[in-house]
Amino acid sequence: MKDNFSKQALGYSKYRPQYPDEMIDYLISFVNNKSMALDIATGNGQIAHKLTAFFEKVYATDISQEQLDNAIQAPNLVYRLEPAEKSSFDNQVFDLITVAQAVHWFNFDLFYKEIYRILKPDGIFAVLGYGLFSTNTESDVILRNYYYNIVGPYWDKERKYLDENYTIIPFPFDEMETKSFENHFIWTFEELIGYLETWSATQHYILKNKNNPIDLIREELKISWQKNDKKVTFPLLLRIGKLK
Repeated sequence: MKDNFSKQALGYSKYRPQYPDEMIDYLISFVNNKSMALDIATGNGQIAHKLTAFFEKVYATDISQEQLDNAIQAPNLVYRLEPAEKSSFDNQVFDLITVAQAVHWFNFDLFYKEIYRILKPDGIFAVLGYGLFSTNTESDVILRNYYYNIVGPYWDKERKYLDENYTIIPFPFDEMETKSFENHFIWTFEELIGYLETWSATQHYILKNKNNPIDLIREELKISWQKNDKKVTFPLLLRIGKLK
């Protein structure tokens, strides 16, 4: 798995959008037993922390110590530094395993083999994520130019799975039909820029060119943002399955 997020771990914890409680409650409704849960590639721990309200114990893993250092804490939440494809857990221990906005980075064959090892026979596996957000028409034009043209060449090839809303990832499970969800925010301009700076493509651009690509759109975007409603909508992605 690539580590594209250690460098901006603090910004990631501050500016990445949360998943709505409605979506988490819906996911939990598929889970019969609530002893142990695992959130893989937990990042800032936002999903893991939400799971602590439902499970006796929650584990969360990531390959970035910087991410874990900035993650949300809870008494029944344990973080571990380890890869998604090879964990230190015993066989068949988890009632729920989640991975949010990260499965596209994994070695699918190794990862799913590991899920089949550590998930209980009646457990639930869930992939969560969110696609490219939309906002007011004027700002959308600027942001899509940024996404596709300015930093477009700097996205990793794995980004295609998100662009296709996770519909083309391998999913070797008995899949359940799920509801659709959206997430809505009202963002300040600082929050908008903060989120754009967490994008791996933004960071790849900075590393190669030694300047920030957001500067190419900052003033134009600020003007459009300040005169519009500042509303942001994320399409949410959810796939839920059981072991075959």
